[in-house]
Amino acid sequence: MKRDCGSGIGCVLMWTVAIQLLLFGSGVHTSNITKNCKLFPESERNVLERLETLTQRNFTVDVKTEKEDYSYVFQICGDVADVPGAGIVQVERKKTGTQSTMIGTYNSTQIIGGSEWVMLSYRNPSKYEPCTKPMSQAIVMITCNTKTVGSLRVLQENKERDNDCIYLFELESSAVCQAPQSRLGTGSILLIIAFCLLVVYLIGGFLYQRLVVGAKGLEQFPNYAFWVEVGNLTADGCDFVCRSRSRDEASAYREVPADPLEEEADERDDHLLPM
Repeated sequence: MKRDCGSGIGCVLMWTVAIQLLLFGSGVHTSNITKNCKLFPESERNVLERLETLTQRNFTVDVKTEKEDYSYVFQICGDVADVPGAGIVQVERKKTGTQSTMIGTYNSTQIIGGSEWVMLSYRNPSKYEPCTKPMSQAIVMITCNTKTVGSLRVLQENKERDNDCIYLFELESSAVCQAPQSRLGTGSILLIIAFCLLVVYLIGGFLYQRLVVGAKGLEQFPNYAFWVEVGNLTADGCDFVCRSRSRDEASAYREVPADPLEEEADERDDHLLPM
């Protein structure tokens, strides 16, 4: 049995709820996760919003040496390893288990960006081991890669600085790539639109004249009588503008025919003959 949704308002409400449930179920997030970052200065918020597609994802890189075995886990404006405020965490693997240490918090975020790169910086004002300085800074350089999202890479671990410890990482992503600009100008786009409209007009008019009106020959051309008249009017206008004098104007010089003069000469000599 077919059900009716009732009034028009009821139908609108039902469709609204259905669309919201569909979006929720498909995992489409309408919130802006990058707003979780406390940014300094706030004027660079538009640069941070370019990384929205990379939020809610963990990027991990492993580091293994003879004495150490640990990983760095990075997330944009989200908690890493269930550590509140942690934007990047060092997870050290020991025989007794794992130990997580925050080296950068998204509550102290700085960011700058160019056409195809973004440099994101997390600071941690508290002291921690193995860094012996009172502050650490994790810098993630995100560069353009149009094909795929690359893995996180460690570029430098500098723990011997006088002011703070620096951790430098690199990540490739298409999120920071500049959108390709259209090579077509406004004039070209208008010409393409005009050409498409002309093609639709000619094909549609031809089919209408042939199938509906039953026209044959040149009369199948849409608005044939109108365009023929336009051509004649254009020719008349060109003739009026381009010609400086009328065709009916008498010529200033007349051609003197030879034969009539000879006949007139013979007639003038007739009175000299003897009678």
